[in-house]
Amino acid sequence: METIQATLQEYLYWLSLPKLRWTDILEIIIISFLLYQILGWVKSTRAWTLFKGIIVIFVFTVFAMIFQLNAILWILSKTLNVGIIAVIIVFQPELRRALEQLGRKNLIGTIIPFDDQKEDERFSDRTISEIIKATSELSKTKTGALIVMEEEVALGEYERTGIPIDAIVSSQLLVNIFEHNTPLHDGAIIIRGDRIVSATCYLPLTDSLEVNKELGTRHRAAIGISEVSDSITIVVSEETGKVSITHDGKIIRNVDGDMIRSVLGKTEEPRTKRKWRFWKGRDQV
Repeated sequence: METIQATLQEYLYWLSLPKLRWTDILEIIIISFLLYQILGWVKSTRAWTLFKGIIVIFVFTVFAMIFQLNAILWILSKTLNVGIIAVIIVFQPELRRALEQLGRKNLIGTIIPFDDQKEDERFSDRTISEIIKATSELSKTKTGALIVMEEEVALGEYERTGIPIDAIVSSQLLVNIFEHNTPLHDGAIIIRGDRIVSATCYLPLTDSLEVNKELGTRHRAAIGISEVSDSITIVVSEETGKVSITHDGKIIRNVDGDMIRSVLGKTEEPRTKRKWRFWKGRDQV
């Protein structure tokens, strides 16, 4: 009888739920959020192919353990440390981009008030009108242009690669800068607030394999700067005269003045809602 009672107590002990504290629930939420973010990052980068390769190696390792393939297990154990270092080196751009995106999260900025954070500087109606007028003129003449609008993330390192301008935005100045055979036409200009701060700036090129092969260096540079910052970039194609906008690593092609105004214009809508409306059904890469 005592044996049966002891067995039942042991069985019921394993069936009993552990005591949950509020810290345990908090840990579960944090770990779930981190796993979700990591899986989302892996899915949207080349790391997804790597992840599938790791799964294949894991299955092969289990197979080797079941059939006691000792030589293969020894090779796998010796190459594990080297493989981790190799993965970090190969996927260094993706890891850097993930950390940059993490640093741009509003949650981090709210908890830790970084000194380099700026007040929200949007563009005046006059600046928006001048940009739209300039892009229209550049599009008609098929003059290539690359206009970067700085937002919360500072573009100082790219600004220093160009020539300082520090001038009020005007359509005449924008058209003149990108005119063929002028000293400032090659490269990008950076606009901060209502002023052009620099011209002939060099931008990082995207290494995404999903970019349309029809897009040239100017468009790849526009996508590249949008991957490392929250800037909005307007591109005018020199071959077709069509206007495109890049933001958050995505590109919208064949936009008009109304679309540019809706993106750059001040609005009372929350920023997240405005971004959702901006990209809804328009992604073309």
